[in-house]
Amino acid sequence: MTAAPTPTSTAPASGSQSARQATGLLTYLLVGVYFGTVLVKSEAASWYRIQEMFRFQDFHMFGLIGSAVLTGLVTTTLLRRFGHTRDGDAVHVADKEPGWKRYVLGGGTFGLGWGLAGVCPGPVFVLLGSGVWGMLVVLAFALLGTYLYGTLRDRLPH
Repeated sequence: MTAAPTPTSTAPASGSQSARQATGLLTYLLVGVYFGTVLVKSEAASWYRIQEMFRFQDFHMFGLIGSAVLTGLVTTTLLRRFGHTRDGDAVHVADKEPGWKRYVLGGGTFGLGWGLAGVCPGPVFVLLGSGVWGMLVVLAFALLGTYLYGTLRDRLPH
């Protein structure tokens, strides 16, 4: 009696895949904690720094935002040229659709919320972690705005 041949597979075992997924999640968590620390230490999450920026009293936030834009340009260019996932699949960065309405309306809404709250949505969780409990109101309205956008998306200009 002969043994049945075992199928060969290039897919990793489920235990190995779970370990890889957990490692990826831990990496994202550590990068997020590091990024949050950078936001707090650079004062990007400071209401006072944001007010200084909107009043054109200090260059600090403009420098931070400019460096973020430059970093985004460089990383997007590198992703388009050399990007791939951990599994080796190519990363495709789609070009933006032409038009100005979506950018003016979206940027205006974002800027209005930023000005009213005194904080960009990025550091909301960082500020909550720092004990600024007033950010719960900002988080609630950010979630409400996201829900409303999802509900009204088909009726909005894109």
